[in-house]
Amino acid sequence: MAHKKPNLPTKVCAACGRPFTWRKKWAATWEEVRFCSDACRSGKREAARSKMKSGA
Repeated sequence: MAHKKPNLPTKVCAACGRPFTWRKKWAATWEEVRFCSDACRSGKREAARSKMKSGA
């Protein structure tokens, strides 16, 4: 039986708006974490979306 962790804190990603949960690697900097992934942090995902919407 897998151990589930239901009491981990969550935040909403500032780039994509999706919820994400606490990870051990963020233990020391959880208060400063704003993005769910490196892709959201770099902003490349949003740039690609706006490029696709504009038809370029």
